[in-house]
Amino acid sequence: MSEVHFNTLPQWLEWIESSHPVDKIELGLDRLRKVFNKMALDFSSSRIVIVGGTNGKGSTIAMLDQVLRDQSKSVGCFTSPHFLRYNERIKLGGQPVSDTLIVRAFEAIEQCRAGVPLTYFEYNTLAALHVFASEQPDVMLLEVGLGGRLDAINIVDAEISVVTTVSIDHVDWLGDDREQIGYEKAGIYRQNCPAVCGDLNPPLQLVTYANEIGAELYLRGRDFDLLQQEGKGWIWQGKQADGSLFEISGLPALTLPEANAATVIQVLQLLDMMPQSASLGLSLKSASLMGRMQPVFISGIDYILDVAHNPEAAEYLAEQLCSKPVEGRTLMVLGMLADKDIDEVLRYLKPIVDSWYLAGLDVPRGQSAQALSEKLNQQGVKVTPQSAYDTVQLALKAVEADVKPGDRVIVAGSFFTVSAALTALNMDDKE
Repeated sequence: MSEVHFNTLPQWLEWIESSHPVDKIELGLDRLRKVFNKMALDFSSSRIVIVGGTNGKGSTIAMLDQVLRDQSKSVGCFTSPHFLRYNERIKLGGQPVSDTLIVRAFEAIEQCRAGVPLTYFEYNTLAALHVFASEQPDVMLLEVGLGGRLDAINIVDAEISVVTTVSIDHVDWLGDDREQIGYEKAGIYRQNCPAVCGDLNPPLQLVTYANEIGAELYLRGRDFDLLQQEGKGWIWQGKQADGSLFEISGLPALTLPEANAATVIQVLQLLDMMPQSASLGLSLKSASLMGRMQPVFISGIDYILDVAHNPEAAEYLAEQLCSKPVEGRTLMVLGMLADKDIDEVLRYLKPIVDSWYLAGLDVPRGQSAQALSEKLNQQGVKVTPQSAYDTVQLALKAVEADVKPGDRVIVAGSFFTVSAALTALNMDDKE
């Protein structure tokens, strides 16, 4: 038995972070499987859905969670990263779980680890699985951290596996083309189990892999989709669990992306947990997600917080902002990681931004504000050295001094950027 023991969650997290750096990524399941098997966790009372993909994982889980809880189902959600508190990663009934449950999970991991080295994310994953095995929710919604095939959550066999979208991101670990990335993400699919893909242009390798292993593949655009009816809202068309065609009409406009709602409804059909269409529309409309098109109104200023850390997400953010014009200017606080496709993100964002406030991120892989400024200048957007700030907090201070009635402030570029903004705006006190 391990001698590692702490009484509080902050003590455990400090030890895990110091022993196993947060930014350290070691893909592979061999080490993890040794500990997981020893833990002998029982999920027999829970339906399990794994959600992977480049973008849309969080909103897909948020919508599924809302719809299921509105049907009085007990739901456990595992997502990452967190913005303000570690507990956000593991939720039951829509609420972060207690420190006590997480501490108990870490203790159980240590009792089974026997010296096997685990990464920070592997601790996260095992802790969430221990909590869910203890609490036995009706449905477990598990988010893939990176890729799929070699991600820690793939230690679990899901009843339904979802790939939301496939875009180029995390090239150092997943490859630099959609086919290779699609193959990695398809690794969560299982033989004889539903495999759902929400990408309208799925990589051939994803489709081939699903077919080769004998998964039941459901493709958006072929087997299901959400289509807009002029003057009548949205209509969903797809398949029920028995393969028969099904249609739901009159769905309202949503806060979260409609494309992900299409996938959510297909999953609900496969789970045989579909509510009446009116209830479904209300649940989908009420679903929300921190850091994704999140409106915040503080001290007379309209903020929108959106992670938008890769080109696909930046394109969606730009489309949403264009569809909701304001009387005044759009002010952008942007902070990014250096290993992201910054040039493409800027290409999507620059047409809708009137004034830039560039923030450095003092984290591993964080990009400096000066480097962001240079990239904008290279794209023909003239920004001065006065537009660059060492921290998100300083950038927000500058915005507060410049903003005028009718303006809106967008905070984007990274989970770290949004997290720092939430703290600076004292949103941690409002949780």
